[in-house]
Amino acid sequence: MPEPTIADVDALVGPATPQFAYQLRARVLELVDGLSENDPVRRYAEEKMELLDRLGHASSKAHEGGREPRSRPGWDTLPSAASVDR
Repeated sequence: MPEPTIADVDALVGPATPQFAYQLRARVLELVDGLSENDPVRRYAEEKMELLDRLGHASSKAHEGGREPRSRPGWDTLPSAASVDR
């Protein structure tokens, strides 16, 4: 595989959405895993991985919200009502 570039990192991070931030972060880490800590591409990738961490964390704060009531319309038609949560 050729040496990773900043453009390669941008190609992975550019289309990031909160739902896939952590998966993309893992791919970026894998991309630069063999580079030295002083490599400019690795340092750039680490900045982007921090951005992906913040993006993923900002969208995963379900613990701050309240529970949906079982009386909510459509509740009984959900494929799963999170029975593991009980």
